[in-house]
Amino acid sequence: MAFSNPIKLLAVTIVFLIFSTNLCSQKLEPKERQPEADHTITSDILDRDYQLFISLPYNYSVKDTIAYPVLYVLDGKRDFPLFNQQNKYLFFRRGMERVIIVGIAAGKHRSYDYSPTPNIDTAAVREKEIKRGIPEGSIKSGGADKFLEVIKTEISPFVDKNYKTNTDRGISGHSLGGLFAIHCLLNSDGYFTRFGINSPSLWWNKGAYLEHGVLQFAENTTWDIPPTKVFLSAGKNETTRILPGTIEFISNLQDAKYENIDLSWHVFDNENHGSVIPVSLRQTIIELYGK
Repeated sequence: MAFSNPIKLLAVTIVFLIFSTNLCSQKLEPKERQPEADHTITSDILDRDYQLFISLPYNYSVKDTIAYPVLYVLDGKRDFPLFNQQNKYLFFRRGMERVIIVGIAAGKHRSYDYSPTPNIDTAAVREKEIKRGIPEGSIKSGGADKFLEVIKTEISPFVDKNYKTNTDRGISGHSLGGLFAIHCLLNSDGYFTRFGINSPSLWWNKGAYLEHGVLQFAENTTWDIPPTKVFLSAGKNETTRILPGTIEFISNLQDAKYENIDLSWHVFDNENHGSVIPVSLRQTIIELYGK
């Protein structure tokens, strides 16, 4: 084939080079990026390691005497990047309180650490073990009391020793983490005074812990704890395992009219159990630390 027109020859050459570059160039493999933990501590109580991810507030300095409240975030490896981003962004955009955020990563032990009672639905547990390809009996549960002890006597003292904290502590969790946050609230001794409870797994043990909370609110007209902020949320498109129990818990806590409980809640339109995570975590900071 002969090209008498130099312009046509140039155009064909350019097109050929573009297509040959796309076809022949080597594609890059995706990289798995995980947040790097700031600290790893070993729990003597549970004989395992916990990774801690730390987000410091704007203008944090070791050269002054300012001390800050702390928000402990469960599922730290997954949720910390979201909290860290919002912690810095909202301070400028919304005039939030300055807060230290500590993400705690429980890893494969979350079912044990976050659940207040052993799971009586052994068939469902075995089904999960089969899906994950792990031996029978690998998934443990019912360790919330011990994990709370880990936070109070091992993690929190470590954070207090190494960072400029005060005694204003909060805790936030989603799903099973939300169930653990409810466990901390129902058994509150004033150690935590801010609770972010998102899409809590109140279906646990066929709703037994939800019944426990409802009964506690009905039987106690007063609650002898310090002034406490509570934020509850769920997605409108969540399954029947999540949304009805969350609404029932909110309704009964609201009806109790405790003077020392500052309760706020939100159901997010068009969000399911997974997609609700970013918006619920953002709202958690706004509700718990908004001025």
